[in-house]
Amino acid sequence: MGRTKHGGLQPARPSPGSAGSTGGNRCVDAAEACTADAQCQQLRSEYVARCLGRPAPGDRSGPGGCVRSRCRRALRRFFARGPPALTHALLFCRCESPACAERRRQTFAPACAFAGPGPAPPSCLKALDRCERGRLCRPRLLAFQASCAPAPGSRAAGCPEERGPRCLLAYAGLIGTAVTPNYLDNVSARVAPWCGCGDSGNRLEECEAFRKLFTGNPCLDGAMQAFNTLWPSILQDWLNPYQNTGHHFPQQITEACALPQGKSGG
Repeated sequence: MGRTKHGGLQPARPSPGSAGSTGGNRCVDAAEACTADAQCQQLRSEYVARCLGRPAPGDRSGPGGCVRSRCRRALRRFFARGPPALTHALLFCRCESPACAERRRQTFAPACAFAGPGPAPPSCLKALDRCERGRLCRPRLLAFQASCAPAPGSRAAGCPEERGPRCLLAYAGLIGTAVTPNYLDNVSARVAPWCGCGDSGNRLEECEAFRKLFTGNPCLDGAMQAFNTLWPSILQDWLNPYQNTGHHFPQQITEACALPQGKSGG
């Protein structure tokens, strides 16, 4: 028996991805680790209830019956207040099957909260314009652009190694905003905002440049790959806090993250 980071008793668990765990499914391992941690589970239950629950009479809801503003707010709270070792393990877990990938894709961007009113994705320009006018979204987008900007003369991945954790932190900060990113499909780890550039007119170049912050960003790609390399040790250290494996979650992620909690601007 061990204890969670918040003091609760926790049964000993097999190493993530080992034969004794969930068949090497990292997303399930991460979900179980979150469930075993009181704070992570509480915050996760909150956004599940807000994003998938039925709205009260008279509430303005999005597709599927969720109150979009409340869902997004709960998602933001999850990343701002949850243990980064667990929230990031859930967000960046690597999948090797379509079922796992679809579950991962729906975890932080449920269709009821981020899908548009029709079958086509909403315009990225509308989402971007709303974000740039928002007191909450704008600084998060600027932080992502600064933290995940490829540096001239850096290594092949296009991003200084020490900037990777900060890039992932800024990426997570966009979830629950108007420009929330998500995995594009169930066969890769490619990500992009939940929007398109089909109706951009003479602003097509601006729209495509915004999407390339996610789809063509070597710094973000490199940071995600580096995280997955450390992933088993990171989660194992959390599950077994008294077993010193010599691996520690990057200080840049574990330090307190001053992400705003505002009710609007998303």
